[in-house]
Amino acid sequence: QVHLVESGGGLVQAGGSLRLSCTASGLIFDGYAMAWFRRAPGKEREGIVCISMSGTQTAYTDSVKGRFTISRDNAKDTLYLQMNSLIPEDTAVYYCAADEFYLRAGCNFSNPESYIYWGQGTQVSVSS
Repeated sequence: QVHLVESGGGLVQAGGSLRLSCTASGLIFDGYAMAWFRRAPGKEREGIVCISMSGTQTAYTDSVKGRFTISRDNAKDTLYLQMNSLIPEDTAVYYCAADEFYLRAGCNFSNPESYIYWGQGTQVSVSS
């Protein structure tokens, strides 16, 4: 059974930083592209960043580009999201997700339906 467990969320002031982690079990982690999504209050779920199986390819939505960095440690089955220069608009529940297809090249965060495994989410709150 696949489990993705996020951690690292919390309350931070604007301009601060947080590092989210997502630890995977029950799947061959280095065979899946991964992504981070978020759902802000009153808004739909939004894909913000993804990373390929090997970590060599990443993609970011414009609103987080230059502030957030996705990375992965395949030896530890763990995905990370370093979030810097946080703004109140980043307030959301953040979810990690694994691609629906094993060994699919590249990554794409535009379609949540293409991700089959999801964590329970971790709350990030940014105060002004």
